[in-house]
Amino acid sequence: MTLIPPDYLDCVVAIGFPIDDETEYVASGFFYARFLKEADGVRLYSHWLVTNRHVLENEVSGSVRLNPDRAQPARELRLELLDPNDEPLWTAHPDPEVDIAVIPLSLDTIRKAEIQLSKFVDEQALEMTEASSQGVSEGDSVFTLGFPMGLIGEQRNYVIVRQGAIARIRDALAGNSKEFLVDTTVFPGNSGGPVVTRPEFVHIEGTEAPHQAARLIGVVASSVQYEDVAISLQTGEPRVVFSENTGLAAVVPVDYVNEAIDAAVEKAG
Repeated sequence: MTLIPPDYLDCVVAIGFPIDDETEYVASGFFYARFLKEADGVRLYSHWLVTNRHVLENEVSGSVRLNPDRAQPARELRLELLDPNDEPLWTAHPDPEVDIAVIPLSLDTIRKAEIQLSKFVDEQALEMTEASSQGVSEGDSVFTLGFPMGLIGEQRNYVIVRQGAIARIRDALAGNSKEFLVDTTVFPGNSGGPVVTRPEFVHIEGTEAPHQAARLIGVVASSVQYEDVAISLQTGEPRVVFSENTGLAAVVPVDYVNEAIDAAVEKAG
């Protein structure tokens, strides 16, 4: 039984940066198609690479690891992040508290490199308004997709999927928070990866029927850390801070991806 469409697994890419003459893969991203218009019965889309703002900040260039459209080893494509005037080629969400960044994709470049281009289409996105009307709430199951700790697969990109549950979302549904929480453990490398709802077929009588399709609902921003401070008995001052992963992930709703794309389009004129 397949709960995630196979194409979803191929939407996710590993993002890396040069360290000591090698590429270290430190984050995830995914391809996203935004509807533009319909022409002669054909739906036309713009295409984007989505990740976190904090992944791209202060970087000049990087690499994206992609699978060819044939059974060949993964390829590494250079990711230019600054133009000749040192202006970013990527666009962050206008709100600095929203950890989302988007980069326009050139389909010609993808096709010439014979790269497999699977993507989430905006019709597959579950924004907070629709999520609220569908009764999405705490306890609903989700999947996180990404490349934690640089585990990218030796020959091809093989994304790591982990299952979790929404831990808190009512504040995001009400528009009072820019993130919701998922009960799943994420690590460095998961940043920028998509979060997808798990199809559900059982619900409590008198509640909304569950969502029966896997939908893109958000983007992993970070793990939620617990900090324990060791205090010196002599001085009363902090000496050591111990940080532990709580098993919670902060997730940015997909609504903000669309808003970042709007900002990028406006910036481009």
